[in-house]
Amino acid sequence: MKEEQKKNRSSRRGVAILLAVAMTGVLTTGVAAQSAWPTETINDIRPSRYESIPVTVPSGTGWEIGQCYLIHETTYAPLRAFSDAVTEGNVTYDEETRTAHVEAEGLTLTAQDGAYYLCANGRYLYTATPIRILEDGRMYVPIRLLARAFGVEIEWNAQTRSVRVLGEYNPILSGDAYYDEEDLYWLSRIISAESQGENLLGQIAVGNVVMNRASHPEYPDTIREVIFDRQYGTQFTPVDNGKIYDTPYYLSVIAAKLCLEGVTVSDEVLFFYAPAVSTSFWIPENREYAFSIGHHDFHY
Repeated sequence: MKEEQKKNRSSRRGVAILLAVAMTGVLTTGVAAQSAWPTETINDIRPSRYESIPVTVPSGTGWEIGQCYLIHETTYAPLRAFSDAVTEGNVTYDEETRTAHVEAEGLTLTAQDGAYYLCANGRYLYTATPIRILEDGRMYVPIRLLARAFGVEIEWNAQTRSVRVLGEYNPILSGDAYYDEEDLYWLSRIISAESQGENLLGQIAVGNVVMNRASHPEYPDTIREVIFDRQYGTQFTPVDNGKIYDTPYYLSVIAAKLCLEGVTVSDEVLFFYAPAVSTSFWIPENREYAFSIGHHDFHY
């Protein structure tokens, strides 16, 4: 397992972040695990409704980032202007899907209007408040998320209520290098087999159960070993019916990557089951109830 991924798993302690259950793409990013639950959106797209935040870029190409805004206590920057300020890249926009694409040296980035994550070099990075196209026609992204993707630092000055972008452009490590291949392979398959058809939040929660067990002293240490654990009988039905070997649904791969980035609905749940179809009630009879998402109940 990659060293950075090991640090992620060992630091799975939550910082509460709000998440819209109804949305399909709402989850946390980070080097340390964070918790997610129902959230705010950005319905008012008038820039005049938000506080203007000065942003300076002492290094890079010398371009100005332009107007930035404080939305839900988060500083947002225009994607194209940020990219131009930090590096020389090409930004294109697909009107049909409302998706922006950035191509720069060492970086491929995709951001979609309304999404709670962006994809950078195959990595899925979460934002607690969504990417949004405002009334001025620009796509705005939380500046800390952009800084992580472009590999620069962000410094917030509370006295002047301003932001400085520091450091040289150093794009984020690729997903191929960051994600442990075996972990991603099995985690995406168990999420897909157990929760295909659930929203992204529900799929993340299933992945959390597997990863929480891998971090728990009473269970095996790896994702694969947790999935195939038979110490107390088969733990996951797809292992018995063979669905664990099916090609995972694309959204389940995203869910698995988000889990491996440290995203968590809960870092304590160890069990889930589907009440409508389950033939065993050992879990609700023996484990404390935590919450329900879609067709699944989750327990500690």
